[in-house]
Amino acid sequence: MKEESIIYNLPENWAEEAVFSFDHLSELVQQLHDSAYSATVRAINRFATIRNYVIGFYIVEYEQHGNDRANYGERLLKRLAERVDKKGINETLLKNCRRFYSTYPQIKDYLTGQVSATQSHNSAICPTASDQSLEKSPTTSDKFGTPAFELISKLSFSHIVELLFVDDPLARFFYETECIRCCWSVKELRRQISTNLFFRAGVSKRPELLIERTETNTSPVLSIRDPFSFEFLGLRPEAFTENDLENALISHLQEFLLEMGKGFCFEARQKRMIIDDEYYFADLVFYNRVLHCNVIIELKDDEFRHADLSQLNAYVSYFRENEMNKGDNPPVGILLCTRKGEKMVEYALAGMDNNLFVSTYMLSLPDKKTLQDFLLKEIGK
Repeated sequence: MKEESIIYNLPENWAEEAVFSFDHLSELVQQLHDSAYSATVRAINRFATIRNYVIGFYIVEYEQHGNDRANYGERLLKRLAERVDKKGINETLLKNCRRFYSTYPQIKDYLTGQVSATQSHNSAICPTASDQSLEKSPTTSDKFGTPAFELISKLSFSHIVELLFVDDPLARFFYETECIRCCWSVKELRRQISTNLFFRAGVSKRPELLIERTETNTSPVLSIRDPFSFEFLGLRPEAFTENDLENALISHLQEFLLEMGKGFCFEARQKRMIIDDEYYFADLVFYNRVLHCNVIIELKDDEFRHADLSQLNAYVSYFRENEMNKGDNPPVGILLCTRKGEKMVEYALAGMDNNLFVSTYMLSLPDKKTLQDFLLKEIGK
């Protein structure tokens, strides 16, 4: 009764006569409706998540022990959806249910009473059921798992579906943690996964600042990543030139556009400009159809130098004066280098009118230990 009183904003002493105005009455009714509706939605979400998990359990058990499973084979889920014939029950949902059950064994322990609600709610790191059944000491990555109570009560099944396709358990735990902590929508969670926030946080010198920006920055097109991940290029970090980098990016243009973010369209390579009767060439030029502006990218195979920024500033100024069309916004410049000193970048950008960014890139992923150490710090807050 106490919990219901909190949800529905009920008076503690019903015997007391309440005297209030019509405005107060309407406000109380509105508050009651809103709180009850929110509680109902949360309850429905929890039951839907549990239902889908149990459906996954039934499917896996049937696939392993069904006495007529050979009759259905690979078409099992399609046939099952047709037989059940209920709104919302389709082959895609059944596939996700099966994957849900296989991915989160800790929920089975919670539902069967092997882990109490109090233990699950209070645990910061909850070993999975498979960890508990192993006699050997678990590895560091085995220790990471969001408690079942948190998954069921704080994430919708739509959130969980996005997480199911993160194959790395450590990365998945990171996104679970941040999604719950930052109250991400499904769309925001999908964006953070697609832009590989886990990797960027792991290699960032100030990961807490990067995470903080995701909580306030809801416009992905205005966000310049740091670092960019160019692992798909296959270049060796110890031996490459700016020309090698440019050639590789053009050869992997599709992957590069995905890494750049939303709205980027390739326009030119080595774009020629004539300034004071001399030829100059911008490495890469894009047009962002969301920002409605040109984006000029200069590539460097070394650490940041202020002279490089002056060169990029001149190119952006040229585009602003000579290449803008009606309806365009002022161009943006991005300098990509291997390393940068934050203070030198700050000083170099001071006083410049153009919209310039300095970002780094990496040709290979950091080692797993680096990412684990970062995540331990993140969940230890």
